[in-house]
Amino acid sequence: SGFTHTAFALGYEAGLNKSTIDPDLVPPGALVTFVQKGIMYLELEANLSDDELDTDEDFQFLNPLDLITKNVDELQRIVKEKKEKEKSTKKENINVEDDGPEMVKGKIKQQRGRDRGRVEKEKEIGKGKEKEKLLRDNPDANFVAEEVKAGIDDKRGDEAGAEPMDICVPEDPLAREIPKSDVTVLQGHSSEVFACAWNPAGSLLASGSGDATARIWTIGEKSSSSAQNGPSSVVLRHFKGRINEKSKDVTTLDWNVEGSLLATGSYDGQARIWSKDGELISNLNKHIGPIFSLKWNKKGDFLLSGSFDKTAIVWDVKAAECKQQFEFHTAPALDVDWRNNVSFATCSTDNMIYVCKVGESRPVKTFVGHKGEVNAIKWDPTSTLLASCSDDSTAKIWTLKQDACLLDLREHSKEIYTIRWSPPTNNPGPQLVLASASFDSTIKIWDIDAGRLLQTLAGHSDPVYSVAFSPNGEYLASGSLDKCMHIWSVKEARIVKTYTGNGGIFEVCWNDRGDRIAACFANNVVCVVDFRM
Repeated sequence: SGFTHTAFALGYEAGLNKSTIDPDLVPPGALVTFVQKGIMYLELEANLSDDELDTDEDFQFLNPLDLITKNVDELQRIVKEKKEKEKSTKKENINVEDDGPEMVKGKIKQQRGRDRGRVEKEKEIGKGKEKEKLLRDNPDANFVAEEVKAGIDDKRGDEAGAEPMDICVPEDPLAREIPKSDVTVLQGHSSEVFACAWNPAGSLLASGSGDATARIWTIGEKSSSSAQNGPSSVVLRHFKGRINEKSKDVTTLDWNVEGSLLATGSYDGQARIWSKDGELISNLNKHIGPIFSLKWNKKGDFLLSGSFDKTAIVWDVKAAECKQQFEFHTAPALDVDWRNNVSFATCSTDNMIYVCKVGESRPVKTFVGHKGEVNAIKWDPTSTLLASCSDDSTAKIWTLKQDACLLDLREHSKEIYTIRWSPPTNNPGPQLVLASASFDSTIKIWDIDAGRLLQTLAGHSDPVYSVAFSPNGEYLASGSLDKCMHIWSVKEARIVKTYTGNGGIFEVCWNDRGDRIAACFANNVVCVVDFRM
């Protein structure tokens, strides 16, 4: 009856019965289409301006109700005021993003950490004294690791035999500061640099940024702090024409084993493969959301990507096409990692981990246990154990031999952002070592064979986004929102070198020789540090 009354009222008030238009010639939905067109033209007219902003970027400033209730002059004033407010907000370096469908929490790998880190930084200011008191009053705080070996023991929560953890607090930082003569600052990006990776076969360094470009830098033998005489770079552009702010970030990148090809993943959902000279070889387009993780297999014939669209895709590199798409997760896939040339693991904001195999339509293994988003996964050097870390503040160790986790590592007090295994070494001491980096500003070193915490490295004052072991496993580099990159002696659990930049650090990585470390900064630069002891 409502529809009938509305139709009658419209016809009566508009005098349609007096119209000369034949009703039979009016298509169904014509009035709705007419109104939609009117609103669209109104929106376009409200956004007419002489600046160079993309038009589609301006539509976010208007609400549907505004378009119906306000005239063009009022709408233009609304757009102008909101643009000016946005510009002033950017000048203050405050990044407020629309949560949307958990987009921020779904994360661009480093960008998600950056946004949440700023919130964490404010929280931490009021908790500094509380943290100091905790460390002072609990010097012998014990590590608790739950060993869940099926049918063998029932020792959950048993702390007997666990050794007290060592807490390393930095001393006299000036004595360890890396001199400027040992630092090369790479300038060229016009936005935050989220990712970096050394070419395994030479002196090339790749970086990915929010400016819609990746760069391949040629690093000489001698570092130089002079930007004018610094290394040259090849620019890999991920856009044509003007940049759309919402899809420009280069979120992840990875070299193949030979170092001949570089793969990049972008917020626009596309994976791209480039030669080491910067030539675009192929564009892989099937994801319908940002790519968060991208990995080559060792053979180099497959490329694996994980996306906000909840799927992982294995790409046939030679054919430049999708080999298989895996649609098991119910939320964004945050990380992927190859186990071998045909098998891999994926993790997601749905708290799940799946082990998959090319050619199989169902997961080979499903790991359930995390109570929060799983941020990162990593197979150990022998590809027998899988480490994972989560927003539930735990890291877990899994094996294909059982469903439950093998170890449940519960020493962090906040979300764990990333994890790294130590490379195989001939050094005395624990052989299977894992590092975990957290928003609680600490790094923890775990002896996985013994199932215990070795060290807590407490040298940062803000969330730690990235850690990387040196090739010989003797040192660990860490990067944090506090703008510091620390290099730790793993054996002595102390800072041996430190470098302070002018922005938060999103990623750190060592070259294959172990004599250089690259770090990505929020102030648009990459720093290369010469390391020698």
